[in-house]
Amino acid sequence: MFTIGDFARYGRVSPRMLRHYDAIGLLRPDRTDPATGYRLYGAAQLARLNRIIALKDLGFTLQQVGAVLDEQVGPEELRGMLRLRRAELAEAAAAATARLARVEARLRSIESEGHMPADDVVIKTVPAVRVAELTGTAASYQPEDIGPVIGPLYERLFPLLEGAGVRPTGPGIARYEDEPGGGGGIVVHAGVTVSGPVGAVGDTGVRVVELPPFEAATIVHRGAMDDVLPAANTLARWLEANGYRSTGYAREVNLECPPDRERWVTELQEPVAKV
Repeated sequence: MFTIGDFARYGRVSPRMLRHYDAIGLLRPDRTDPATGYRLYGAAQLARLNRIIALKDLGFTLQQVGAVLDEQVGPEELRGMLRLRRAELAEAAAAATARLARVEARLRSIESEGHMPADDVVIKTVPAVRVAELTGTAASYQPEDIGPVIGPLYERLFPLLEGAGVRPTGPGIARYEDEPGGGGGIVVHAGVTVSGPVGAVGDTGVRVVELPPFEAATIVHRGAMDDVLPAANTLARWLEANGYRSTGYAREVNLECPPDRERWVTELQEPVAKV
């Protein structure tokens, strides 16, 4: 038998918590010394204590924990519940990391205000190009809405092209446009340069389209696309300062895409006209 202090130490909880569990009937001591009133616990009670703590971490109230334990939840079911909670926490952590990256990008953009190197932006004519692409719709142009759409599109695109015998001949090109009908969304085109004929690629959902030439203001961004905001802001300030206006969404041309996204090199090509 263990005193409440020893049992708390083995269970990695506080004696105060054990007293509370005893008071609400969630985990009563194995017995109480009639002479001293000391609570005494058995080693077998650690299993119930572990389940209580695990269910609390899943977000259950103590009342709900008691009801679940009374139903005799087995180890396999409990493991399944914990795996689900682990996945939820991992998703929340990934979302928090992405949100932090966006905050840092905004901060860098603010810090770079007033610093606008003229040689960062180049005006050039972008030639016509043929791309094979998949299309999806994002809720907005914000990175947190674009990323979950364009990533899976590219993950599907290359295996489909390989299966259809179509080989890329140049870089990936992502482009955007407003959703037809004034829906407020953004149509996302995830494409890659090819030389095949225009039209559908079998029944894959992939289409080959010819993109016409256009006049563009371009800037090269180095790093993950979650961190593109400072480059986009520099481009916008340059356009205003040099008498140009944007005539549409910028294309994103993937010049280098190593596994480490922080080493990506992407050219933003903004269609422009002289004011």
